[in-house]
Amino acid sequence: MSMGLTRHQAAAAPKVFQLKHRLGEATVIKLLVVVLKCFCDSVRVPDKLSAAELIETAEVLAATYTHDSIKDIMLALKEARVGGYKFYQSVDAGKVFDIVSSYFEKKVDWLNSQHLDTKARSTSAEHSAVAQLVAAGAAVGGIGQRLDPTHPNHDSLRRKLTITNGKARRGLITPEQAEQQRQQVQQANQRKARTDWQPHAAAQRRIESRNTTEDRRLLAKYSQPNQ
Repeated sequence: MSMGLTRHQAAAAPKVFQLKHRLGEATVIKLLVVVLKCFCDSVRVPDKLSAAELIETAEVLAATYTHDSIKDIMLALKEARVGGYKFYQSVDAGKVFDIVSSYFEKKVDWLNSQHLDTKARSTSAEHSAVAQLVAAGAAVGGIGQRLDPTHPNHDSLRRKLTITNGKARRGLITPEQAEQQRQQVQQANQRKARTDWQPHAAAQRRIESRNTTEDRRLLAKYSQPNQ
């Protein structure tokens, strides 16, 4: 009955009080009697629990360990049988209670260890997530600082950069795709100076004519004496 049974399975199994509500107390005691009978049959000793003692022991276990599972009791008896417990030619109620009590003392330590392990894994995962966010934020900040604030499309480029990094953090795009999009932003951010640019000759003449006309208008306006 207890073949392959583990502490995790026993801890996750329905508790005795839950089985009492679901199946009834009499059924729970019968199940415990079966467990105890199988245990006694598996131990090679001449003196074992009688039928009345089996029922009485099952009743005490059901009343004592209400918030533990029957599988816990099965595992306790199994560990005692295979772990070298000294029965000294007999199995009585006192030895059963001693076995089960010792098991639950160890279970408390095991549960505490499981809690600490889970907490450590959770903390490690949180630290890893924070580190990733910090690294991503630093990357965004570094690239953002390199964006030309005078660029006419500065806001659009920064927004695209933010979206790219958000997708990368959520795994919606691969790191290679994210890097490619960042490079595209940087390329769009570059503005080459056109120091060699000069207007067309006709356009240059129109510009000079317009400037000359404006200069004459201003000169005529401000050179008139006050009336």
